[in-house]
Amino acid sequence: MQGSQLTVFAANQHHRVRHLPVVDWILDEAKHAGIQGATVVDIAEGIDAKGKYHAARFFELAEQSVAVTFIAEDAQIDDLLERLNVGGVRLFYTRARIEYATLGTEGAR
Repeated sequence: MQGSQLTVFAANQHHRVRHLPVVDWILDEAKHAGIQGATVVDIAEGIDAKGKYHAARFFELAEQSVAVTFIAEDAQIDDLLERLNVGGVRLFYTRARIEYATLGTEGAR
């Protein structure tokens, strides 16, 4: 199948949108866009678009960044991007055209 891989980066995973942590809000919006799954990765260290350094240290976990990756049909990714754009939070994302499929059979060992 053809589609897109979208990765959304949130510089502060504890930021809240509509009473939800930003990651939960992103995942909820993806569900409403018809996207079935995602991969959420905590980022140990990084530099945001403004050049600010973020690191997951014991006393700074509130500033830990996170990346959420989706793979879906282009229409679903377009819908998700529209939803995130009106959410009132600044997010950085990357998008790439990809081919994807499932290998093997369910229950195979």
